[in-house]
Amino acid sequence: MRITAIRAYRIDLPLKEGSYKWSGGKSVSVFDSTVVEVKTDAGVTGYGEVCPLGPFYLPAYAQGVRSGLLELGPHLIGEDPTDLERLNRRMDSALLGHPYVKSGIDMACWDILGKVTGLPVCKLLGGRYGEDFALYRAISQEEPEAMATKVAAYRAEGYQRFQLKVGGDPDTDIERIRAVRACLDAGEILVADANTGWLQHQAMRVAGAVRDLDVYIEQPCRSYEECLSVRRHTDLPFVLDENIDSLQMLLRGHQDAAMDVVNIKISKFGGLTRARQARDLCASIGVAMTIEDSWGGDIVTAAIAHLAHSTPPELLFTSTDFNSYVTVSFCEGAPIRRQGRLAASSEPGLGVRPDFAQLGGALLEVRG
Repeated sequence: MRITAIRAYRIDLPLKEGSYKWSGGKSVSVFDSTVVEVKTDAGVTGYGEVCPLGPFYLPAYAQGVRSGLLELGPHLIGEDPTDLERLNRRMDSALLGHPYVKSGIDMACWDILGKVTGLPVCKLLGGRYGEDFALYRAISQEEPEAMATKVAAYRAEGYQRFQLKVGGDPDTDIERIRAVRACLDAGEILVADANTGWLQHQAMRVAGAVRDLDVYIEQPCRSYEECLSVRRHTDLPFVLDENIDSLQMLLRGHQDAAMDVVNIKISKFGGLTRARQARDLCASIGVAMTIEDSWGGDIVTAAIAHLAHSTPPELLFTSTDFNSYVTVSFCEGAPIRRQGRLAASSEPGLGVRPDFAQLGGALLEVRG
């Protein structure tokens, strides 16, 4: 089996709540997502998706995905899409860095592998644990009482884990954390996610002011060193995200005891192949994980579901269902949350079938 063509489509994903706001005044109202189609000479086609969280979150942006595919695609024509490790090494040699560009191709090739073997991707990633798994709900940055009101509404939909967007004025953030924690029962999880938004002294203040609460602190500062310093000055459980983008950083974080939980974003690592390696390393060293991506629609949500569902439950801190945040569904078979929980498809591959009436024509095509 050989790759004969790679196509890319664009789809806009408006948010149900109108906008999504986080630290530093950053916000997005419509996500620009790229759907990647990988075709083969065996008539089997796979699908992937990449959706950066705007150009100001990580070193990734939507148009960069498509430009990168034009650069990378010609090097992959004629390759076997089921030789996933070999294919990833080929991508890394042809395009240094830019893991988010590679993510959609890798995801589509896992979809092909599942279809060829007749197995759902979660089986290929290590096996399916249980019937479903718990999700978190991200709460966009607003005034404290408004955020508490949203948490109460999502609790009624079955969520028991909440990621509160902070990283603004420390005094307001302290109020946000206290207002939301007061809404929750024992056992329900609250993560205060600053998305690198605090300076070190601000993070120290917030962590000290909420030390009596049951709350996790996530990625308080921009640099790893700043986060590590905050970590060493608080007894609250600690999550790292933006700084952890490679196996090397995972090992460094573990050696430094820098985190209790790590967020594994599929596109940040370059696709399911590398994200699975990170997941398996975390499982080996006993670090709990949130399995997710930067953002996305139906295909990204399906990929997240397969990786999360194949993660040992005792190490799966939580996961997410990005397709429930947006107004557009563009695939049949996409996973749908039920009472704050999600399950991966049992169909071969990712289990999703894009609706090309919604996707429209391809923006680009690479052929041999």
